[in-house]
Amino acid sequence: MKEDYYEILGVSKSASASEIKKAYRKKALQYHPDKNPGDANAEQQFKKAAEAYEILSDQQKRQQYDQFGHAAFEGGQGFGGGGMNMEDIFSQFGDIFGSAFGGGFGGFGGGGRRATKGKNLRVRVKLTLEELVLGVEKKIKVKRKVQAPEARFSTCGTCGGSGQVMRVTNTVLGRMQTASTCSACGGSGQSLVNRPPGSDVNGLIAKEELVSVNIPAGVEDGMQLKMSGKGNDAPGNGISGDLIILIQVESHKSLSREGDNLHMDLYVSLPEAILGASKEIDTVQGPVRIRLEAGIQSGKILRLKGKGIPSLNGYGKGDLLVHVNVWTPQHLSKEQKQFFESARNDEHFVPEPKKGDKSFFDRVKDMFS
Repeated sequence: MKEDYYEILGVSKSASASEIKKAYRKKALQYHPDKNPGDANAEQQFKKAAEAYEILSDQQKRQQYDQFGHAAFEGGQGFGGGGMNMEDIFSQFGDIFGSAFGGGFGGFGGGGRRATKGKNLRVRVKLTLEELVLGVEKKIKVKRKVQAPEARFSTCGTCGGSGQVMRVTNTVLGRMQTASTCSACGGSGQSLVNRPPGSDVNGLIAKEELVSVNIPAGVEDGMQLKMSGKGNDAPGNGISGDLIILIQVESHKSLSREGDNLHMDLYVSLPEAILGASKEIDTVQGPVRIRLEAGIQSGKILRLKGKGIPSLNGYGKGDLLVHVNVWTPQHLSKEQKQFFESARNDEHFVPEPKKGDKSFFDRVKDMFS
């Protein structure tokens, strides 16, 4: 089981953004590759801290993690922040370290250049409620930019492969040295020396790929999933961007969602409510037959255990709440009207709520309990 992100950084779940950043910087400096050369355990701890910070430093990702745990980012193949490498960490969070290591990052095994990362791609995936409940594998056509096979790169002559250009300025306070992204290579540290026909200035060509995405059961509308390395390629030896998948759930004709529970309205006729009935209803897992007791009242809520949505955290399933509505006929025959006229003052038709009968507001409270 994966470690809790808050425990990795040593902070409480109520920690502020500044406290989380401070805790990450402390961990990162403790396990930084320049302080622990060749230490595999330090490398693992360094990556864990970066993964935790990636989630907890982003407000939206933190809310998803607080609600769903690791499952919010690990529902399918390639999802989540668990696949971060050293180049990812330095390119995304290098500013956290400041000048503690001379402004450069050696990494485990050397190399001081921050790798450039390709652009992320975003796609919207529509799910039916049935797919949401059962989980589904989707095939998505993605048009991404990949490096042309014939493209050749060499070390940038302007920055010497560092991706940065140092400038020294004389000021009244003395000489000041600043670093900026190399304009010649865009920070990649490499220059394109052989541009294949049909490629852009970075040696990239457009390619359509069919990507298989395993979407876990229990995802919510608006949730974002990530497939690492499925975005656009970066020039040269850079890191490919990510594919961000936005979940959009289509509305259902008879079911609505509330957390892990599902709700549906069941309309019954007056004779069925008076005499009782056996009714077959459709659920996302298939048809189910339920028994309506004689004398059932409109507003009654029947709870079918385990017929709701699976918890994304793996904590069982929600329930299906069936709201009973007794349908009052609007058009009656002469004989039917005479029958109800004769029953108007009959003692059996006089409302007599039992002490145990719950009010509408009590039923609403039970619905959300």
